[in-house]
Amino acid sequence: MTGTAQAPRLVMTASAVVFLIATATIIAALAFEHIGRYAPCPLCLQERYAYYFAVPASAIAFVLAQGRSTKFARLLLVLIAVAFAANAVAGIYHSGIEWKWWEGPSTCAGETPIEWGEGGLGEQLAQAQIIRCDEAPWRFLGLSFAGWSAAISALLAGVAAWGASKQR
Repeated sequence: MTGTAQAPRLVMTASAVVFLIATATIIAALAFEHIGRYAPCPLCLQERYAYYFAVPASAIAFVLAQGRSTKFARLLLVLIAVAFAANAVAGIYHSGIEWKWWEGPSTCAGETPIEWGEGGLGEQLAQAQIIRCDEAPWRFLGLSFAGWSAAISALLAGVAAWGASKQR
């Protein structure tokens, strides 16, 4: 196989791997939420953005690479790599909050006092269940949801960067 024919195949492979792993990961996250009843905290929801971007973007990159438009497919893979690298950092940050290595944002602590009259919005908000970012509701092999998101995001950033680095 010549170098010219090999590049689209490698870009297609990287795109397919990113698509499959990102899709499986976001489906698992949604299953834990809706079937397992693990409510996501605000940081968990933000960590899903990279997956929501990468699933369709990697599918588009795959199709573009099939049509030999590797330049645009590689550009999409660069964007995916950047999104997942940022997401890996966010997952590490979130994990550090869970391990109490540093404090998280005050919006995740559920400690905002609200005192606006009886039975009004303040009372309703005060009684609302706040999902805390500093408590890991589940761990597997020592990693929480945030930890697994960081690990998977780092892997996907590497795969996408590898695919983006393949030139004609």
